[in-house]
Amino acid sequence: MTEALIGSTISALSTGIGAIPILFMRSMSHRMRDILLAYTAGIMTTASMFNLIPEALASSNVFVIAFGLLLGCFVLLWLEHSLPHMDLENPNQRIRINIEQKSFLIIAAITLHNLPEGLSVGVSYASSNDTLGPLIAFSIGLQNAPEGFLVALFLVNQNINRWKALGIATLTGVVEIVTSMLGYTLSSYVSNLVPYGLSFAAGAMMFIVYKELIPESHGDGHQRSATVSFILGLITMIGLTDWF
Repeated sequence: MTEALIGSTISALSTGIGAIPILFMRSMSHRMRDILLAYTAGIMTTASMFNLIPEALASSNVFVIAFGLLLGCFVLLWLEHSLPHMDLENPNQRIRINIEQKSFLIIAAITLHNLPEGLSVGVSYASSNDTLGPLIAFSIGLQNAPEGFLVALFLVNQNINRWKALGIATLTGVVEIVTSMLGYTLSSYVSNLVPYGLSFAAGAMMFIVYKELIPESHGDGHQRSATVSFILGLITMIGLTDWF
């Protein structure tokens, strides 16, 4: 439990660490934003396909994997209909509501993306593979950093104070600690739940990659740069897997 808590905390706080540059800059080129989104997509894809799914398959079967993947996908579909969508690729968009409602909607949208990430960390620590938890926590933290910056940039462009934007971006990562502990606790005490949890997390993460990150990284004519960045994200995660 302690290792899972420490790992999820470090992973979650990476969102705030990544948002720190917003204190010194206000804008970012579309090309760089697309590169960051694609790099994040590469990391999440490799974490799902090379780590979460193989680990789940080793202790279950293809039917369990299929069930978990589809459940993760459908839960994200339902959440997306229930919560507002935030277009990170276009941080200059304006929301015509007061600042309190604006902050709430943005936090809700970001939480939608962070829930499966925290769950994947907790379930990974509950698995029998001692290296899987730290690996997934590190990879999620790695992709949380650029996400935190993009979130803070979006908030600043909504005329929200820079320090407040940094604080909100950090808090959106904290929800991962809660879902991580939930995933760890359920997987530790409910027999045979780990493979379902791992495949669920993989399905949810791949939904985010295919539905959000890849389309947004290709929205401004920087497909080639984004594609190279995606491959670099894959290589980074493969290297981390080999290292751990």
